[in-house]
Amino acid sequence: MKFQSTRGNAPAVSGLQALINGLAPDGGLYVPQAFPKIDFNWDQLAKADYFQIGQLVLSTFFDEFSQGELADFLHQAYAQFDRPEIVKVHALDGKRQLLELFHGPTLAFKDMALSLLPYLLTAAVKKTGQKDVLVILTATSGDTGGAALQGFSDIGQTQIVVYYPSVGVSALQRQQMTTTPGQNAHVVAVEGNFDDAQRVVKKLLADPELAKQMQTAGLRFSSANSINIGRLVAQVIYYIYAYAQLLKSGRLKSGEKLDVTVPTGNFGDILAAYWAKKLGLPLGKLTVASNANHVLTDFFASGIYNAKRDFHVTTSPAMDILLSSNLERLLFDVAGAEKTRHWMADLADKQTFTVDDKTLDLLQQSFNAAFADVDQTSQTIKETFRDHDYLLDPHTAVAVYANQQFTTQRQQLIVSTASPFKFAEIVLSALGQKPADDPAANLKQVAQIAKLPVPAAIADLFTKKVRFHEQLTIDQLGEDLKASLGL
Repeated sequence: MKFQSTRGNAPAVSGLQALINGLAPDGGLYVPQAFPKIDFNWDQLAKADYFQIGQLVLSTFFDEFSQGELADFLHQAYAQFDRPEIVKVHALDGKRQLLELFHGPTLAFKDMALSLLPYLLTAAVKKTGQKDVLVILTATSGDTGGAALQGFSDIGQTQIVVYYPSVGVSALQRQQMTTTPGQNAHVVAVEGNFDDAQRVVKKLLADPELAKQMQTAGLRFSSANSINIGRLVAQVIYYIYAYAQLLKSGRLKSGEKLDVTVPTGNFGDILAAYWAKKLGLPLGKLTVASNANHVLTDFFASGIYNAKRDFHVTTSPAMDILLSSNLERLLFDVAGAEKTRHWMADLADKQTFTVDDKTLDLLQQSFNAAFADVDQTSQTIKETFRDHDYLLDPHTAVAVYANQQFTTQRQQLIVSTASPFKFAEIVLSALGQKPADDPAANLKQVAQIAKLPVPAAIADLFTKKVRFHEQLTIDQLGEDLKASLGL
């Protein structure tokens, strides 16, 4: 399979090269040149485990890998997950189920793709005969950084650089990133928000002068952000697996449509659901759930994407984003490269763009959108625990609230993107408890309330030594990167 750029001004490349490049040379994102279809056998699907579905999806997009290689990648990637089935579908009530994607080493859905990506990426490098060291340059709003550092820790022929906003990440997210043991890691807090960090990362990835310096030093960029096609394809797997589990449990009949609600900031997780639908999975409406930074809610209502607005630091920091990178892939799918290129130029120049009526109509046929503010998020955590004895993290609470804004008779899948333990202070406050100054004590309090053990992955996290203390301005990141790479 060949992959093309969403902006249409870069040559098509193989799946291996798309994995390695991360971003296309023209600044666009890679998408399949011809989108594949899977002829699902519902009886077989209902009996399949996560690894079998993973092989099916990965081989559909990346035909350069053998089935044996893909099986090895998947089993190695998910060896550290705390559930043998990798993800869990939890029935909240008769119509709603939560897709728990937080059973990996950093307790967030980012583990689903970032545990797998290092194996895909390093194998791609070997197959193409490249000798350069891959520099994984990553901006994070909190969860991607920890998961990427975990996934790429001391992986040969890689270095990983993570920039995270100094304000807004949780104590646990910061501790996960700054205590990472990997000797190939460099972690810096950025004075600014996620959009600022992501903007600089994209600029550095596209800097031809820096690329020349790196080439001379035997280095080349790649990305662990959801702009990387490997991240997106890995996320498609769990939507198909969730559907299979609902078939198995009898909640769905073969071919019956399933609505999906996803808390999202950078639009990658919900785009993976859209791609699963394009593959042939019978999904119904896809609901985009946002927090107070509801640029996506406004866009799907009006067709106007306007990032010229106040940035809000909320209790769901992984969604504190105004520039949703993966929306570009959706725009390309419904409107083509020329229009997408024009809209992305407007966004870069004016921080806003407006799609035509036909495009908006096509988007609204597939998507709903709603948002929850901080108070609504807290109330949803409180009410869900009271009514269902189930503890939500704030991001999942945003999705549950958004899901409640739409009436439908179909079965509902709500994506649960993080463990409540990862945001213990926020969860405790929502339940009317006063968080302690000691983060470890808050974990124990959440465990007591939820009647669950503190996850082993974080049980001793706050006893670990912080390795990275640096905090820099946006303007300092370019020089910091060069220094960290010895350029």
